[in-house]
Amino acid sequence: MDARHARYPFLASARTAVQEAGVDLADVVQNDDAVVERALERVTTAVTDREIGEAAHSTRVELLSYPVARVIVSLVDENILVRRYAQGEANTAYERFRDDFASDDELASVGGDERVDRRDLLAEFDLREHVTSTEDGFDVGVATYLLLSSSIRGEDWRLVNRRLDDGLVPVTGLELDELLRQAVEDRVADGLPLSVPDAIGSELGAEVSEVKTVLSELDLTRDIDTVVPELFPPCMTNLLERVQRGDHLPHHSRFAITAFLANIGLSTDEIVQIYEVNPGFGEEMTRYQTDHIQGESSPTEYTAPACATMKSYGDCVNPDALCDHISHPLSYYEAKLDDADEDELDDWREQTEDADA
Repeated sequence: MDARHARYPFLASARTAVQEAGVDLADVVQNDDAVVERALERVTTAVTDREIGEAAHSTRVELLSYPVARVIVSLVDENILVRRYAQGEANTAYERFRDDFASDDELASVGGDERVDRRDLLAEFDLREHVTSTEDGFDVGVATYLLLSSSIRGEDWRLVNRRLDDGLVPVTGLELDELLRQAVEDRVADGLPLSVPDAIGSELGAEVSEVKTVLSELDLTRDIDTVVPELFPPCMTNLLERVQRGDHLPHHSRFAITAFLANIGLSTDEIVQIYEVNPGFGEEMTRYQTDHIQGESSPTEYTAPACATMKSYGDCVNPDALCDHISHPLSYYEAKLDDADEDELDDWREQTEDADA
């Protein structure tokens, strides 16, 4: 087990090193508290900070904490956790390999047993034949570019906004490194959740509970700003339909749907517009309540209730298969957005603008 493998545990050679060392993962989770503690830190820090924290001083602890972290993620088995954990590992790897690279415009080795260069990472992901160095940066084959850029947010990454020359997409060194970061994220997420033997899973109950607690306390709304009612969780679809057909909602139900709509990006004016069709609509009260939930007239920006709360109030209805694997309506919605083709997402606000035009 060497320093490079500890620094970049997603490398195929790191996995081989662990296998050749004859590591018994069941024995590790049962007897090596330092590895389990570092694994838990990797996961929880990825969830909260989108990175994995400071590396352990021990090469062995740092390397073995990676497969144990993947086991913890698998035992929790939440879509949002898989995504955030993979992002956290990839973001930390990105910072590390950016430090390792001698320059942004060369495919040059920087030396050092623990370091990697762009050649190393391009070879790791079978990209060497699809990326070439140029005077201004790099050319990436269009198929490779589309594969790696499809999950990266931002209009600048859309192929329609890029220069395409003879099947090649020019990118800067920084952009190539971001594509490599995405390749790491895809590698980390690949295969998760794993099938975990009972002998291992039974030893990690406390760690799984702690991760679930972190998830339940997390504000899941910060990245969501897309309104696609067709992807709403069944509970929120039901509440929205009840509002639109004129039902009188009890306070807890009204709070739940209003907070959910606010959390996914709707403004007070847009929420008021939704409530206008309800016979019991009162604009002044609706606006006041929505502003309060949004944090405009209160010191707190409220988050929609978790699934446990929705169940306790009787607002959890028509649960589907995905509901069995999530703990929050916003987690459900984010999972649906993740699985959808971004080009096919039809934001409700854009439909409304088109109708008013």
